[in-house]
Amino acid sequence: MIDKILLFPYYLTLKLRHKLYDSGAFKVSSTEIPSIGIGNVTVGGTGKTPHTEMIIRTLLETPQWMGKNVGVVSRGYKRETRGFQQVTLDGTAAMYGDEPLQIKRKFPFVTVAVDKNRLEASRFLCHPEELRTAKKARRCVDKQMSPSDILIFDDLFQYRSLKPDVSIVLIDWNRPVFKDHLMPMGRLRDVPERLVEADILVVTKCPGYMDEDDKRQWASDLGLVNFDVQTSEGERADGKKQHLFFTTINYCPMEPVFPEGESRYLYAKRLVLFTGIANDKPLVQFLSGTYNIVRHMTFADHHKFSARDISGIATAAKLYPTSIVATTEKDSQRIKDCKKTPEILKQRMFRVPIQVDFIEESEQERFRDVLLSYLDRARQ
Repeated sequence: MIDKILLFPYYLTLKLRHKLYDSGAFKVSSTEIPSIGIGNVTVGGTGKTPHTEMIIRTLLETPQWMGKNVGVVSRGYKRETRGFQQVTLDGTAAMYGDEPLQIKRKFPFVTVAVDKNRLEASRFLCHPEELRTAKKARRCVDKQMSPSDILIFDDLFQYRSLKPDVSIVLIDWNRPVFKDHLMPMGRLRDVPERLVEADILVVTKCPGYMDEDDKRQWASDLGLVNFDVQTSEGERADGKKQHLFFTTINYCPMEPVFPEGESRYLYAKRLVLFTGIANDKPLVQFLSGTYNIVRHMTFADHHKFSARDISGIATAAKLYPTSIVATTEKDSQRIKDCKKTPEILKQRMFRVPIQVDFIEESEQERFRDVLLSYLDRARQ
């Protein structure tokens, strides 16, 4: 009721926009090749990037897509370049954005591109030869790529001009959409009713264990009836089938940010932490189980680290000369853009990689089968 009364202008604007797309007044295009769209209805924090990485791994491990050319498209949030760009391993977060660069460095053989215009990006990835003549690609630094066989779009749900073959929407377990409100009173950037448009719903950042009743309750709260935990499938009021899965974030062993990193610091008892992400509480909790966090510096999400920031981190590290200095995997992409990082700080700085896993192994297998079934239909 708050959204429909106090935030009525914003609510009405969103509803009218979707109505225009749904009615055909605004054009909706599809991709030439099979495509997967990942998105949410909230402002950040649902884990789109680690889920994109999980889907890449899933595809590369299946016979149908193993050896195929996977293309990933991202907007490239807060990048300083314009237009279509192919992400390169030797590039910077300033050029492409931290998340696309992270994906490229994890999967060097995957084509990663950034473009605010996802429809334009999909065309270039399908027909890379057009990059040599298209005016809109004149600023593209690296135009050498093979045509993609499948596309994964990071953050596509609000980009109504393009409809993927499989739409996956993420929901943060810690902030259920059915208990949230539209911005600025909440974190919703879209009306939660649009969840019905998704093919697959994924509740992210769940605790390590959930019983069947917990899952059924989530399904009910999200508007699914007759939810079968064994098949991960439920129904909408209109009879539409929809799948619901549950994932958790696992932290991997720390690794050096720079080649100069010295592994002996991993055995330190104290830790200096700096983070620039939407929610660092789970990371703090994880690290507290091993280290005494003597200093924690927080920055805004996607923060561009300056020489002054580096100086502050170095000063904190000097106060605790035997401590390890840690940051997130995403922050490490931006920290590498800083040219004046002291040598001793490079030796002590490590990042904590994260990986998405399903609550149960059987869910992972079902997710793979459901995803592949959608893609098989798209290829027919």
